[in-house]
Amino acid sequence: MTKKSTLQVLFDTLPQAGRVEWIGLRPARDAAMVTVTQAHAAPDNGLEGDRYQGRNGGSGKRQVTLIQHEHLATIAALAHQPTVTAAMLRRNVVVSGINLLALKGTTFRIGEALLEYTGPCDPCSKMEALLGPGGYNAMRGHGGITARVLKQGSIAIGDTVKSVEREN
Repeated sequence: MTKKSTLQVLFDTLPQAGRVEWIGLRPARDAAMVTVTQAHAAPDNGLEGDRYQGRNGGSGKRQVTLIQHEHLATIAALAHQPTVTAAMLRRNVVVSGINLLALKGTTFRIGEALLEYTGPCDPCSKMEALLGPGGYNAMRGHGGITARVLKQGSIAIGDTVKSVEREN
């Protein structure tokens, strides 16, 4: 058995749990976000009522988008805006209390649903128009993550977000 490096032990240690602060669905491209108190997540479909539901035959890596609540103020400051909301940024789930990038290489539970980290949620060029000149760059590194649903279940405001497994 090989001994893990100190850095690998640190990567594998994520005792913090997050909390769902907000949930939104994108019913169609460029349509206003719909704020909900709970959503149903399903494998191959993502969140019911979201425009990404069932896209790409369920193989899409962007079934659910998450952003850290703590980063909204940072994005606003970097874009020289008074406030920025998750609805403006078109993310599905706002989470506080956990570094979402630390979920890389994990599966994690949100409420009853089990999800898998699939990558960073990089900003799109629309952020320039939405946040003003420099809006795209204000979001770089703060856009959150994307995830795929592995096990269906309900996700609600107040639910815990917790890593449940590390890839080896």
